[in-house]
Amino acid sequence: MFTAAVLEALTLEPVATDRYRGSNLQIGHNVVFGGQLLAQSVVAALLGQDGKTVKTLHTVFARGAQPDAPVDITVDRMHAGRNLASSTVTISQGDRLCARSVVLLSADEPDFIRHGEPSQAASAAPGDSAAPGDSAAPGDAGGPADDGPDTWQIRSMGEVNDPEFVGPAELEVWTRWPGAPDDPALNQALLAFSTEGNLIGTAMRPHPGVGQSQAHVTVTTGVLSHTLTYHEPAPVGEWLLLAHHSPYAGRGRAYGQGEVFRANGDLVASFVQDSLIRPMRSGRAGGL
Repeated sequence: MFTAAVLEALTLEPVATDRYRGSNLQIGHNVVFGGQLLAQSVVAALLGQDGKTVKTLHTVFARGAQPDAPVDITVDRMHAGRNLASSTVTISQGDRLCARSVVLLSADEPDFIRHGEPSQAASAAPGDSAAPGDSAAPGDAGGPADDGPDTWQIRSMGEVNDPEFVGPAELEVWTRWPGAPDDPALNQALLAFSTEGNLIGTAMRPHPGVGQSQAHVTVTTGVLSHTLTYHEPAPVGEWLLLAHHSPYAGRGRAYGQGEVFRANGDLVASFVQDSLIRPMRSGRAGGL
């Protein structure tokens, strides 16, 4: 996925006060990728909020958005203070409400207390022959053949596509966005984009016959809600490690957790996700 195309989708067109229109990425599916909607929600929430960054984004996906029509984005400001602010961001297409986010924004303040749990896997610089712990450095992992300097780069440290593979419900993924602007809002938006796509595959790993390649083929999947909390600035132009874990799946649903680390092991963000995973009904992908 080209960085320039994603940045174009994050360039929102103002249509009225706190009202915007956004374009969609064409990724070959009949619904808009949820990561795009997360990223657009981050950008919209930050407009007019100088001096603040997103602290927590909580999004509920009500219906899928269609890629062949633009999305309308509405920001309702609930509170704006000196150090904290909050808004709801609603994404729709015509009368179809697709997603709604509650966004908490925050201005930095001096440390009173500080601690952060480091990653043991993300403790070697990318390109080294190996990293301590269970994760190899990005240069040792598999990547797409068309990986390029202006492409979103992903290195998965475990199998998610083979439906016959069986393994633990854990997955580590290295990611970076070469050429991403050094802009705090876009860094937060692109990180949100990056966190949406692998927790469903992580939940499938212990179960033969339901690899990620079966999504929308024999298995219906969908993200129901996604919550992302930012702890520290995360420069997405450098390698970041996303550590995924799914402690529960059942009753047609799955729950997953993730943490984002810099290559030196510093924790920069955490996220959780509720999703739908069920057999396809009557040969159709079905709705949420």
